[in-house]
Amino acid sequence: MTAPDTGRYAEAPTGTRDEPSPRRKTTKRPSRAVGIALAVAGLGLILDQGTKALATAQLPPGDRVPLIGDVLSLTLVYNPGAAFSLGSGTTWVFTIIGVLAAAITVGFAVRLRGVRWGIALGLILGGAVGNLVDRIMNPPSFGQGHVTDFIAYGDLFVGNIADILVVSGVALLCLIMVRTSPQPDQHERRDVDSDHDSPNAQTDMTPARTTRAKGPSQ
Repeated sequence: MTAPDTGRYAEAPTGTRDEPSPRRKTTKRPSRAVGIALAVAGLGLILDQGTKALATAQLPPGDRVPLIGDVLSLTLVYNPGAAFSLGSGTTWVFTIIGVLAAAITVGFAVRLRGVRWGIALGLILGGAVGNLVDRIMNPPSFGQGHVTDFIAYGDLFVGNIADILVVSGVALLCLIMVRTSPQPDQHERRDVDSDHDSPNAQTDMTPARTTRAKGPSQ
């Protein structure tokens, strides 16, 4: 008579060994745009004020020096208002708008990151401050000064370097907004994906299997 075999239950391992999680790849975020914006604005302000001083010293008021026929020429005028001499009697309003525009531009430059944002905002800031300096420092009085214009575009209007900076900055800003998605969202999405891909984030859902030994043979 054969003695019955003792029933044995072999349990499969219920868990997996902990594996060291790989180092998360950290992407270097671009620097804030405020430093680049201030540098570009400073260069733009120097260029604007320098050309205005040169035009004041070399161009007699009312004379026109042609550069490209009648399409582009130099002529010295003092504008109390905005473009096309609009709002000539409300110079204080444009002074306040200039201060607000400069403050808002700096605020955006502090929050945004990237060289392109810095260049675009710097161009806008330099142009805004350039004309703001004229309104504060030029005659007839503080805050009501006339802006120095000397670049004549045919018979349309007369502008200056500050106007070119503002228009160029706005155009570049629109191009960046169309072609670039916000960077903070991309970095957050990468962090979430790396957390999901980590081995420690995956749970072993495989149930443990048990094998029962054969019963007593008869």
